[in-house]
Amino acid sequence: MTTPLATPRPLPSSDDRTATMAPRADCIADSAGGLTFDVSDHGSLVPAHLVLVDRAGGEEVRLPLTPVGDGRLRASLPISVGLAEGRWDTYAQVAGEEPVRLVPGLNDLRSLVDRAPGGSRGYVAVRIPYATKHGNLTVRSWLRTPHAEAGELRIEGGELTVRGRVYGAQFTAKAHAEIRSRAAAGPVLRGELTVDGAEFALRIGYDELSVGRWDLWLRPGGEDGPEVRVARLLDDIADKKPIFAYPATQVTVAGRELSAEPYYTADNDLAVVVSAVA
Repeated sequence: MTTPLATPRPLPSSDDRTATMAPRADCIADSAGGLTFDVSDHGSLVPAHLVLVDRAGGEEVRLPLTPVGDGRLRASLPISVGLAEGRWDTYAQVAGEEPVRLVPGLNDLRSLVDRAPGGSRGYVAVRIPYATKHGNLTVRSWLRTPHAEAGELRIEGGELTVRGRVYGAQFTAKAHAEIRSRAAAGPVLRGELTVDGAEFALRIGYDELSVGRWDLWLRPGGEDGPEVRVARLLDDIADKKPIFAYPATQVTVAGRELSAEPYYTADNDLAVVVSAVA
């Protein structure tokens, strides 16, 4: 016996409302970074699609849903299918009917943990399914060319050391790191960078920073090469900001007490926030 997808309804806007009796989709990630969606069978031979909608631009990616037995329909999103960086809301659509918002079922994302892309494509693509605050299924997508993956963060003696690896670029003798103030016309500082093949270690002295937010970048080829944002993408956590918490460190700069703390942004990019101590 099959289970109907749901009563057709208009396409919700943005992050939408929680759907009543919405169909569930189980997600399985493969080692290459692709995703497979298993959705409840709609119970007819009418063609159906899984539709991903870019929340920012409205672009759609349509994937055929095919029966696989056990009352389920399956759609595959291989890593070779282009998905722009952003948040993609997921729907099921039976031919001739309105799309229906999907809610998350079981996610098997073990293959995403510590994934090491081969680099043959020249870019790093990451897709992580997650539940929105309204309980709907959305896929967070990143597309970085090249990419600097942050690994261990060590905080010691008023300094932050970030270890990681670069994908899609090679370090040259001109390589350096930049610590960029997010303030308008703010300064760009040089961080101490050491490299070993594709591996890097970036050191920042907190006493070199002023109050504000600072973003971390690498320039593997120097001034004439690519600008590479330091981020943490290669795992199964779509939003690291509320998960990864690091201790704040107090430093004295020109007689002023400051507090510095690394954190991940809403895009999982690595940054440092510096504030005055009251």
